[in-house]
Amino acid sequence: MAGHSKWANIKHRKGAQDKKRSSLFSRLSRELIVCARQDPNPETNPTLAAAIERARAANMPKENIERAIKKASGNVDGVQYTEVTYEGYGPGGVAIYLRALTDNRNRTAATVRHLFEIHGGSLGGEGSVAWQFERRGVVEVAELPPTADRESLVLLAAEAGAEDFTYDEGTLTFYTPPTAVAAVRDALQGAGVEVTKAEVAMVPKTTVRVEGKDAERVLKLLDALDEEEDVQEVVANFDIPDEVMARVEGG
Repeated sequence: MAGHSKWANIKHRKGAQDKKRSSLFSRLSRELIVCARQDPNPETNPTLAAAIERARAANMPKENIERAIKKASGNVDGVQYTEVTYEGYGPGGVAIYLRALTDNRNRTAATVRHLFEIHGGSLGGEGSVAWQFERRGVVEVAELPPTADRESLVLLAAEAGAEDFTYDEGTLTFYTPPTAVAAVRDALQGAGVEVTKAEVAMVPKTTVRVEGKDAERVLKLLDALDEEEDVQEVVANFDIPDEVMARVEGG
């Protein structure tokens, strides 16, 4: 396995969606209910299993997760939600893919289009950027102790099915086939390592380097999309230099 562009730079600042915990839990609950509506058993419903992993990674209480699954009786609070995806380009030619759950397609589409336009991007049609991403498993070990044997962990993860990894500032991130997420997570936990994230997500195949004003505008666009209640997941294929990222985040 060989490292490649930083996941923290690709997934847009780890934890950005956690800024408003109540809003995050509301999104996760909605997704759990919609996924469980198809099949309430995560062992036979990988989509639900991935949603549960995302909820656990966000420290959502176990009882909240179980309550959401039990509510999967066709409607969410009397409202029917549908999963939709949107694709487009941001400043600097950055490809952006997002997934939403909505009870009003027209409203959500209009909102997403408006956000793209006011932040210097453009919403595209179906398939316009999806080909630049692939669905992969992502297993993350954050705050890895300096004394940890990183090479042994990489070999252990590879034996469990990991295909690739990155290491950045104490965070070790493994990429797997979607079906190998649980095996890699369990192998790492069995070695006494705390896994902070284990999910199936869209990952870019290649990245676009952006700097200066384009970098700032891209981050503002992704922030705005993240804050929309209907939006469940946003990924982009940008690669921003560390010093530029730090300057933009620092305001």
